[in-house]
Amino acid sequence: MKTFIKVTEIWVPTKDRTRLEFSSGLYGPLNEFRVASEKESFAFDEGLPGKAWASGHPVVLTEFDNSYFKRTKSAKKAGLTCGIAIPVFSGEFIMAVVVFLCGDDKHHAGAIEVWSNSLKKNTELAINDGYYGTLTAFEEISRRMHFVRGYGLPGQVWETGMPVLIEDLGHASAFIRSADARKAGITTALGIPASVVGDKIYIMTFLSAKATPIARRIQIWGPDESGQRLVCQAGYSKQNDELAEIFETIPVRKGEGILGRVWLTGVPAIRTNSEAAVVDGCLSSMLAIPVIDNGKLKAVVAFLF
Repeated sequence: MKTFIKVTEIWVPTKDRTRLEFSSGLYGPLNEFRVASEKESFAFDEGLPGKAWASGHPVVLTEFDNSYFKRTKSAKKAGLTCGIAIPVFSGEFIMAVVVFLCGDDKHHAGAIEVWSNSLKKNTELAINDGYYGTLTAFEEISRRMHFVRGYGLPGQVWETGMPVLIEDLGHASAFIRSADARKAGITTALGIPASVVGDKIYIMTFLSAKATPIARRIQIWGPDESGQRLVCQAGYSKQNDELAEIFETIPVRKGEGILGRVWLTGVPAIRTNSEAAVVDGCLSSMLAIPVIDNGKLKAVVAFLF
């Protein structure tokens, strides 16, 4: 099964915290691009990861040619055409930058959006930028939308400060664009608050088509009432995966496995297929991203590929 995202990377600060270096990544069959990426590093405001670090908020780059993207030649050879960089901050200090790379073709439908408010309309969220693949009509509609706090998926994330997962979008009253989503074949949506530097609000939304989902499985984990363990609060699966469903019923202590490690360190992490088989017998690779607010972990969002 194809997924909408073709490459996932994590870039972390070097020991002197002046550059971002390669930490880990998921590349599927794109081994040549992996080799090119592992050799790279980025200064503040350099390349896509450095640009997200400098801007203090998520960045979408829909065209690599004549841009600040450093790996254009290798990316084009791999069929990659778009990049999304999500910085993870604790206060003003960068913890990591997560990069998603996608490719345009008629078989890949989905969208990744960045919503934010403005100084003039501080009470509304509007599209800051986004990548929609082949969903041209849905993009036109989305770029005209505005959401107040608590209204629609971006507004719900803004109001709660927590990730929000909505399934069966075509019939979900909470998703304002449900009719348009149904026409576009989009079935599932995930909204995540982005940690940023400054007073503006930034919300990431991932819209997943049934044929090419953002990920095979999405999970939202959060601390329980005692604050001692993470528990799964929501989960979506493209396929019936009994092992993953059982896994979701098991609480995780700080430092345990990939989720506990992300909680302990505040740094996103990737688990490869081989590591997954050793840990829990599941052959799914995973990306886990922390949601941090005022230096405290509010949730961990897991993408299983």
